[in-house]
Amino acid sequence: MEAGSFYLFALPECPPMTSTADAIRDLLALRSGDPHALLGAHLGQGEVFFRVLRPDAKRVEVITASTRLPLIARTDFPGIFEGRLAPATSVPEYSLEVHYPAGGTFTLKDPYSFLPTLGEHDLHFVGEGTHRRLWDRLGAHPMHHQGVSGTAFAVWAPNAAGVSVVGDFNSWDGRLHPMRSMGSSGIWELFVPEVGEGSRYKFELHHEGGLAQLKADPMAFRTEVPPLTASVVHELKHYQWGDHGWVDRRAKRDWHTSAVSIYEVHLGSWMRVPEEGNRSLTYRELAPKLVEHVTRLGFTHVELLPVAEHPFGGSWGYQVSSYFAPSARFGHPDDFRFLVDALHQAGIGVIVDWVPGHFPRDAWALARFDGTALYEHEDPRKGAHPDWGTLIFNFGRNEVRNFLVANALFWVDQYHVDALRVDAVASMLYLDYSRQPGEWVPNRHGGRENEEAIAFLRELNDTMHATNPGVLVMAEESTSWPGVSRPAREGGLGFSHKWNMGWMHDTLAYFAKDPIHRQHHHHQLTFGLMYAYSENFVLPLSHDEVVHGKKSLVNKMAGDEWQKLANLRALYGWMWAHPGKKLLFMGSEFAQWTEWNNDASLDWHLMGFERHAGLAKLVGRLNALYRSEGALFERDFNAAGFQWVQVEGAAENVLAFVRRGRNAWREVLCIANLSPVVRKDWRVGVPAGGWWAELVNTDAVEFGGSGVVNAPQKADKKPWDGQPGSLVLNLPPLGVVWLAPIDAPAGAAAAVE
Repeated sequence: MEAGSFYLFALPECPPMTSTADAIRDLLALRSGDPHALLGAHLGQGEVFFRVLRPDAKRVEVITASTRLPLIARTDFPGIFEGRLAPATSVPEYSLEVHYPAGGTFTLKDPYSFLPTLGEHDLHFVGEGTHRRLWDRLGAHPMHHQGVSGTAFAVWAPNAAGVSVVGDFNSWDGRLHPMRSMGSSGIWELFVPEVGEGSRYKFELHHEGGLAQLKADPMAFRTEVPPLTASVVHELKHYQWGDHGWVDRRAKRDWHTSAVSIYEVHLGSWMRVPEEGNRSLTYRELAPKLVEHVTRLGFTHVELLPVAEHPFGGSWGYQVSSYFAPSARFGHPDDFRFLVDALHQAGIGVIVDWVPGHFPRDAWALARFDGTALYEHEDPRKGAHPDWGTLIFNFGRNEVRNFLVANALFWVDQYHVDALRVDAVASMLYLDYSRQPGEWVPNRHGGRENEEAIAFLRELNDTMHATNPGVLVMAEESTSWPGVSRPAREGGLGFSHKWNMGWMHDTLAYFAKDPIHRQHHHHQLTFGLMYAYSENFVLPLSHDEVVHGKKSLVNKMAGDEWQKLANLRALYGWMWAHPGKKLLFMGSEFAQWTEWNNDASLDWHLMGFERHAGLAKLVGRLNALYRSEGALFERDFNAAGFQWVQVEGAAENVLAFVRRGRNAWREVLCIANLSPVVRKDWRVGVPAGGWWAELVNTDAVEFGGSGVVNAPQKADKKPWDGQPGSLVLNLPPLGVVWLAPIDAPAGAAAAVE
């Protein structure tokens, strides 16, 4: 069909001027599933019949290239205008000129002269739950359709009696743009000419009995700035990426045998502008500052608390209302692309927290979207979260599962994110999560496992890994569910990594103890190695541990101010040497004393103090060494990469182990003295002879320590700790030392026998 041509929709067999009264009544009551059958231009019996719905209009005329046809206002159906153009063998290109009593006149294309923008294949895949690019079809899409510019709107609302699109373009009047139902798919569709990017809109859903709701678009790509709630028409194709090299390299990278060190960030509170009302930085303002900071500290990745739009800032983004829209709080969607692009061009990966387990109850968003429990379960024992006051997705519904899987793919496809960290996985896996007996519904076998959620997670991970090589999906899962990071084909859930919450809790509990009592809690540091290789673990010191009265990391540490900082340096030295990928929440890199406050900036002024700046310098040194020493990351998930050297020193609070990578010669020895006294002349076994030197010492003066360090020395040939040789060292108080083999220093003395 040539541009400018129009598609025809036949009326019922009765003459159009005298029939369809009931259908018109439904249309005016906004309960019609097929407004195109009534409205628009219809060819038949040698004439073109026009019917237009324009409530409150005084006069409507059809304008063609050769004529102007005044339409007749129906007295029995106010707002309906009709007329015939005869003789005619085809429908001409036409516009409508609408006159209002107050004198306003508008010329527009008739939205009811266009074919659907969705095809049968789209509807089939949506119903089947396998439309992997759902965002290409649903939502609001600016486009040229049949030669006319406008926006195609489509929304899934199978139980609505009628749906209209409303917005700036029609004075938010649901009578002007009723949508058509695409049959059993439950999708409603309408192409609205001359509506373009930046237009605000919502869907007006009508139910039997006359109830109407205004709903934001679940597939909106852009939103108003909260607390405003309208969706905004947005074109996804404008931004020109500059990170193609990064994306190509990502696909070829084995992240399991690579260094992964993550800096966790809440964009709204990382840095603020106090002289401008304490406002948050925008995405574009954040880009150079965050890139510089993360580069200087040497992290490989940034992890962002959820960036999808959410109504309540105090949820930190974990109660999402618009899953396909970056938060407008910090700028335009393309500004978020700019931030990701800048990080990638600096060699920094981007992880985004993603929340598929639950969503808020706000009446304008997903909750009871079409008047029924559509995205959630009807039964509150399955559909309502008892702790968070939110609603739980119905993972057993094809369209809901499709919505979520497509959303995960969307963030990778459209915003180039490198990984998703899936929040609250445990709450999805267990039907009785946080519920008392009688408050949950067992599965078909009588068990507590949520089989539908398990199937969804496996589908999510299999699909992501198959379509996006090099993209990671990490699970924040707090129980001992087996095989979280094992392939689905082996009975696992298929995640690439799992947060090691047990390690985090045990380790922080140990460092909170006064050293005099630590000998009784030695196991809290050693137990993690009993299960370290059961999953592909990330070691997280995350935002959850520095809020709600839990204290900041430095304030969790035992002792006075000096000891707290020393303990924190030791914790980082221990963590960065321990098997597993690393994650540190913002502010912890310079020992912020106060708990994290999502409504305030980090305490950047602390970087002006020597001890705090020294801690940040240590984090940078640890990251640099971690990235350069293959022994520290190549075998994170292989037991051959770790060996205890000293594990029985509970009374002295001393532990030592060796990390090994692919280079058999280049091993790293980690020794921790977690007591506040210097351990002089401490002998420790080493796996190889030759010269050894400190790679890092957390007690070094440059990091704010007391300066108990060791010069390079040649290993004795005296076996110790089951190793063929040994070193005699001074272990710093509340300190961790890493040592590695080096070439013999120039002029070095002969080895001590």
